[in-house]
Amino acid sequence: MPTTTLTSALEKVTAANPFEVQAIHQRVIQQLQEEGKATGLPVGAKAKDFELPDSLGNQINLADELAKGPVVLTFYRGGWCPYCNRQLRAYQEILPEIQALGAQLIAVSPQLPDYTLSDQEKAELSFKVLSDPKGIVATKYNVLYEVPDYLKSMYLSHSIDLHEYNGTDHWLLPVTGTFMIDEYSFIRSTYVNPDFTKRMEPEDILWELRKL
Repeated sequence: MPTTTLTSALEKVTAANPFEVQAIHQRVIQQLQEEGKATGLPVGAKAKDFELPDSLGNQINLADELAKGPVVLTFYRGGWCPYCNRQLRAYQEILPEIQALGAQLIAVSPQLPDYTLSDQEKAELSFKVLSDPKGIVATKYNVLYEVPDYLKSMYLSHSIDLHEYNGTDHWLLPVTGTFMIDEYSFIRSTYVNPDFTKRMEPEDILWELRKL
């Protein structure tokens, strides 16, 4: 098990950011909160089926995966995001326990398959990592938003080009979103947060899975 919480690890990432970066992050988080967009599907809703390519180009269908048992579905921004990297590594650590509970973990980002493969190899991830470059699935789960120009400018100044990573002209990202979906395709619990510096704790995932 992890020796520290994911939250404390993410707080260290934030503390390491320059003040101006933290200020821009807070601005976009506040904007998302005020607009009330990208709030995710509610508990009790039927999960939206989808088919997306994994890092090797294999098509993965959610309904097929749910036929094997519950699914923890999490949306992340990309391997360029240090918060996402910490999150994925923390979730990898609890993967054996997720599987012992009869469930599996699926992560979705807007990156192209080549970049998701890079994420998997760098973090030694053994769960499915899928590509949603047009944000179609993120839209279905109501977690997608358009990157404002001021955030886009900041990312480009730090050599983060979402056009390169995602292969589209539209700069779109998902908010933090993790959904527990039972084998009957119903969403049993959710964690959706416009504050992308925060993620669902691994222990909370296991707690919610034990309740299924």
